[in-house]
Amino acid sequence: MDMEKSERKGRVTLILAAAALIAGFGSSFQYGYNVAVINSPAPEMKLFYTRIYEDRYGPMSDNLLTLLWSVTVSMYPLGGFFGSLMVAPLVNKFGRKGTLLFNNIFSIVPAIMMGVSEVAGSFEIIIAARFIVGICAGLSSNVVPMYLGEIAPKNYRGAIGIVPQLFITVGILVAQVFGIRNILGNMEGWPIMLSFTGIPAAIQLMLLPFFPESPRYMLIQKGDEKTARKGLQRLRGWEDVDEELCEMRVEEQSERAEGRLSVLNLFTFRSLRWQLLSVIFMNMGQQLSGVNAIYYYADSIYSSAGVADDHVQYVTVGTGAVNVFMTIAAVFIVEKSGRKLLLLIGFGVCCGACVLLTIALYFQTTLDWIPYVSIVCVIIYVIGHAIGPSPIPTVITTEMFRQSSRPPAFMVAGTVHWLSNFTVGLVFPFLESGLGAYSFIIFACICLATLIYIWVVIPETKNKTFLETSMLFAHRNKVDIVAEAEIKETGGESGEEEIKNTFL
Repeated sequence: MDMEKSERKGRVTLILAAAALIAGFGSSFQYGYNVAVINSPAPEMKLFYTRIYEDRYGPMSDNLLTLLWSVTVSMYPLGGFFGSLMVAPLVNKFGRKGTLLFNNIFSIVPAIMMGVSEVAGSFEIIIAARFIVGICAGLSSNVVPMYLGEIAPKNYRGAIGIVPQLFITVGILVAQVFGIRNILGNMEGWPIMLSFTGIPAAIQLMLLPFFPESPRYMLIQKGDEKTARKGLQRLRGWEDVDEELCEMRVEEQSERAEGRLSVLNLFTFRSLRWQLLSVIFMNMGQQLSGVNAIYYYADSIYSSAGVADDHVQYVTVGTGAVNVFMTIAAVFIVEKSGRKLLLLIGFGVCCGACVLLTIALYFQTTLDWIPYVSIVCVIIYVIGHAIGPSPIPTVITTEMFRQSSRPPAFMVAGTVHWLSNFTVGLVFPFLESGLGAYSFIIFACICLATLIYIWVVIPETKNKTFLETSMLFAHRNKVDIVAEAEIKETGGESGEEEIKNTFL
């Protein structure tokens, strides 16, 4: 009987898989797509900016063009930061699925704005649209992992939790392919390319309403057991979901004993101290590890290795394809290897790649074969980041927190994520001009520091319930988590059922 139950837990039903794919494509895909969408058509878009400005005001200086372009690029992470601040209130009010549906407004509206920007003769529309679509990314980067983490069975939570990151990498790759000069990365195609982001949102808006809301949200936060049971039955593909509902009730009772959490008192809650620090360290490590700098440097590295300027875009697409392939690999190995091992390997590989890249860039002009070493370092770095630092932090964030503390925790994680992203975008050009190749030593040190923190502090969360994961942190937080749930159901023939669970 126990074997049958453990086998049933491992099932990924059609409803669960479809919900993951639609949420991933409709939301996470857009995050990745809009990260990379303005890289390839940048020269054409800058010409558009110059033409519009000169038609209005006369000659345009290079410094002003650089400023306008920097604002266009940085509006996206700034919007992401504000989107992250909206996570907790929206997911508590509208639910996880409801927030994803509401979020489509922040994708469809800017898609239309960017599509008509050239006809309207306004670069200001693009800048405003980049901020709005950034809000969409800020929400989706937090809400999709939360939704999928809550609807997935515990022994598939890691694999399902990587799906958002997989779609982010697919979004980056699609933007890189569209950006090829012969496709849409040209003077006529860039408005179409920018407005494409509305299509996944429209598809999600049509299809996601047919899938269940998070059963945990319905039961624990809304107290609607009937809807939670029905949703769980659809997601699991069988009628008997009492065991999982019971586990949710125990979690609810544990939270009631400790009091519900808001964003304001999350930082003062002793039993969540190390979980919160871990979320901050992982997200800072993820963004400050140099991943954006590597992509920034990639084109010049390829050019110096003798790749013709016309072919650099194809090598970039190849790097994007490697990123997708390794994220797919992470989906299949995360439940066997565990989360912690992938994070340690990932940050270790990134650290080594940054050190080697520094050496290679230093000797770039002295030896003919060194530029090829630089290309290998970039690819190794991308592989390392794709298997651990990119996909795993959101998975662990979902698993480290219980129901009421999860939204504010994701809000903190998202805020750190986007502020770090914004900081790297702002500081790296100055860092690169001041330190040159040595700037990657700083990233190597950050990777090493993050690796040591993960090694010492973060436990393995594979195949654990949310409450069991909280128990793993209880000793480090110097608290006892006690959950006593006495659930009495009195009905005609069913009589009285008492369930008592005590965790010490």
